[in-house]
Parts: sequence; C-alpha cells; structure tokens
Amino acid sequence: MTAEATAGTRSDSPGDTPTEGRPRRGGRWIEHWAPEDETFWRETGERVARRNLAFSVLSEHIGFSIWSLWSVMVLFMGPEYGIDPAGKFFLVAMPTLVGAVLRVPYTFAVALFGGRNWTVLSALLLLVPTGAAALVMHPGTSYTTFLAVAMLAGVGGGNFASSMTNINSFFPLRKKGYALGLNAGGGNIGVPVIQLLGLLVIGVAGAARPRIVLAVYVPLIVLAAVLAALFMDNLAPVSNDTGAARDAARQPHTWVMSLLYVGTFGSFIGYSFAFGLVLQNQFARTPLQAASLTFIGPLLGSLIRPVGGRLADRFGGARITLANFAAMALATGVVIYASAAKSLPVFLVGFIALFVLSGLGNGSTYKMIPGIFQAQAVRRGLAGEAAAAYGRRLSGAAMGLIGAVGALGGLAINLAFRQAFLTTGSGTPAFVSFLVCYGVCGAVTWAVYLRPVARGRRSVPAATGAAAADGERRPVYAEV
Repeated sequence: MTAEATAGTRSDSPGDTPTEGRPRRGGRWIEHWAPEDETFWRETGERVARRNLAFSVLSEHIGFSIWSLWSVMVLFMGPEYGIDPAGKFFLVAMPTLVGAVLRVPYTFAVALFGGRNWTVLSALLLLVPTGAAALVMHPGTSYTTFLAVAMLAGVGGGNFASSMTNINSFFPLRKKGYALGLNAGGGNIGVPVIQLLGLLVIGVAGAARPRIVLAVYVPLIVLAAVLAALFMDNLAPVSNDTGAARDAARQPHTWVMSLLYVGTFGSFIGYSFAFGLVLQNQFARTPLQAASLTFIGPLLGSLIRPVGGRLADRFGGARITLANFAAMALATGVVIYASAAKSLPVFLVGFIALFVLSGLGNGSTYKMIPGIFQAQAVRRGLAGEAAAAYGRRLSGAAMGLIGAVGALGGLAINLAFRQAFLTTGSGTPAFVSFLVCYGVCGAVTWAVYLRPVARGRRSVPAATGAAAADGERRPVYAEV
C-alpha cells in the first residue's frame, strides 16, 4: 500500500472516501497526515505541502499589502487633508493594533474551519478595507473616519497568523525553518510591493490618485481566494483544541518568544509603516522622494527571511537570533549617529540594515518555536510521532499568541516615533529606546536558550543528540 493510499483522502481527489479521522465536511479534506514519516513525506506529503505553501504565500502576500495600505495612503495626504505628522503616525498605527489582536482568533480559525476554507474566507475579507478606503480617500473626510477605515485594514495582519499555523502543520520539523521563513517572507514582500505601486502611481498619475492603488488590489484579492479554493487542502487531524491555547499560554517559553518576536517582527512591521513618514519629517523628503526609498528596506527584509530560517535549521535558531540582536543594536547606533549628524546616506544605510536584520531574526525566531516544543516533548519522555504531535499542537497554538504580541511591537514603534516627533521634532529618542530593547532581547536570548548549564540541569537532555559527560556544561536549548 502506498503512502498516498494510507493518507485516507487524496487531497487532489476530493471525491475519495475518508478512511479514518473525523467525518469529512465537504471537499479537499485530508484525513491522515504524517509528515515525520519519511516514506509518507517522500511519496505524498512533500508535493501536497509545497502546493499548499505556494497558494498560502500568495494569499498572505496580499494580506500584508492591505495591512500596510495606510503606510502608502498617508503619502497621498497633502496639506489639503489637514492631518499633521503626529496624526499620520497614529493613523498607520491603527492597522497594526487591530492586526495584532486578530492574530489570536485567526490562529484557531484554521482548526475550526480548515486551512483551505479559512484562507478563502480571510482573503475575501480583504475586500472590506480596500473598498472602504476607496470610498473615503479624499480631502474633507474627517480624521475619525480615516481612523475607523484604517482599523479595518487590520484584517490583513490577521492573515499571517492563520497562514503560519496552517503551514506549520504541513511540514516536518526538519523542514519547518525554511518553510515558515518562505511563507512569511513571501507574505512580508506584500509591504514593499504596495509601496512600489504607490511610488508608481504618485510618479505617473500624481498624488491625487490614491484610488488607482486600491483598484489594482480588488481583482488580486478575488484571484487569491479563487486559487486557494481550487488548490489548497484542509487537514482533518488539526482539530480545534482550545486546551492547546490554554496550555501554550501557560508555557513560559511562549512569552519569552513573544518578547523576542517583538524585537524582530515588531521592528520589521513598525519600521515598514513608519519609514516614509520619518523620511518626510526628519529629512524633509517629498512624498515622491520618500516613496522612492521606503520600499527598499521592507523588500530586502522580506527576501532574507527564508535565509534566517535556513540558517536556524543549520546552526540553531537561538544562536542566529542572539547574533542578530547584537547586529541590530549596532545598526541602531549607526542610525542614532546619522540622525544627530543629519546625514541621510548614513541614515539609510543603518535603517536598511535594520530591515535586513529584522528579516533574518523573523526567520530564526519562528524556527525556534516548534523546536522548543519538540524538545519539551522529549523531556516528557515522548518520541517519534507522539513527540511530533505534541510539538505541533503547542507550537501551532503558541504561534498565534507570539505573532499577536510581536505585531504589537509595530504599534509601539509607531507610537514611539509619534511621541518623539511631538516632543523633539526628531526620531532620535525613539531609536535610543529601540537600542535598549535590542539589548534586552539579546540578553534574554542568551540567558534562556544559550546560557551554559551542567548536563544534569539541561533543559533538553538527549534531544540535541549530543553525548556529554556528567557535569559537562552545555548551552540550554542551543539546537532549537
């Protein structure tokens, strides 16, 4: 019997009758999924997982574009809109807040509705903020209305949590770093893509035509939903488990990783939303000049995220994360110097370096999550598929919580910039606070995951596969 036959339901033959698991509710349900089984993975799993990954990336990519929509719309808001710089920073912070909150329910929507089904629905929901923005984007609209419509764009931020939770279930542990990095990186590219589109529209049609940007995305949203419906699958074994959320919330590692993700992803999304406004207000760039630069950092940070996952797969996520925070602190020092010297070229070098490093850190931190809970399973005496199932259960639930808290870091960055420009007219005080944050994150990474301890106190006794004499001092969780 082939591995595909044992899968119970062929994902590319929805009409097959399931042989195990819960009763199927409609087409494209896979009743059995065992990615840690190398035969199953080679004969069936890898092909199916890669197909789902491809269309997950497309949907998440558009979700990120809509989430960052208002970082582009504010570039179209000239003096006739009557909104000052502080008001614009607050406006772009609203989608970050809503997206962060929505990441928790979006995580569990995958288990409740199915990964494919929720991808279709969450993609179609993107039509709401896009259509609403098209209605209100003109001078004379009240600031309160702009805030309400900007908050609707938060649904695009929720897409990340459901997409990552879904893809986490498709891939074996040894492949998760690269797969999650590719999924997230492809999604993150939605930020520079919509910024490039905004640049094109401003350069060709002028700053009075923001609706062109919105008109481009409506058919793309529909396309993403249709392709997800046609080619993605639901995993029946990923059953709705509210107990997993409770158990994940009780794990100290969930909150430690949330802090680290604030430092990496919070930086990426916060800087992505604020970059154009910082250039306009600190270096007196015009909207067109700002738009011509803002896409570079998010683009590089997005492209390098899979590299962070791949490096974490090879060297251990904790090691890469620690080195990354040290480099982010150094780059922030460069930005602070450039701000004081009023040097735009040096400022751009330091700021773009922050984007690249935040992308690397996003990949390495997300690789750590399944590795930590797999190690926890080994500590409990589990092995094989039982350990893998335990790790998938807790890591999937933890990803929603970690992603939500991490996204709140983006809100904090925009609010820090708002306060800095209000009080000093410069973003320098905000960067000083970010420098302190990276120092704290680096110290926590070393203390929790890399601090050497005697073998008898190791958190992952035999999980790393390295033999050690009794009493030998080895890093804690170094291999995650």
